[in-house]
Amino acid sequence: MTGQGAQAEQWAAQYLQQQGLKLVVPNYRSRFGEIDLIMQEGTTLVFVEVRLRRNADFGGAAASIDRHKQQRIIRTAQHYLANLARIPPCRFDAVLLEDVKGEHVQWLKNAFEA
Repeated sequence: MTGQGAQAEQWAAQYLQQQGLKLVVPNYRSRFGEIDLIMQEGTTLVFVEVRLRRNADFGGAAASIDRHKQQRIIRTAQHYLANLARIPPCRFDAVLLEDVKGEHVQWLKNAFEA
């Protein structure tokens, strides 16, 4: 992960914690891929993709989470859930940043579905 990518993920984790979410696992990896942040909001497990894009060329940060990327995140989430005794309610969110300072942030709840 690049230095700026790590900074963006740290900033996003802090931002979401300020919104009341709890960090469960940062950078969860499996053979299917990686989930930037696994967090909890109440009883809901939240799988978070953090995207940093400095410009809107080619659709910006949101467009970079294409169907292929979504499928990798979903398979990685299923891998994580397979190790739990009970599967809680889940959702997939995205935090979109234009810079690592968090001056322009967009938090998309339920950004996509499994």
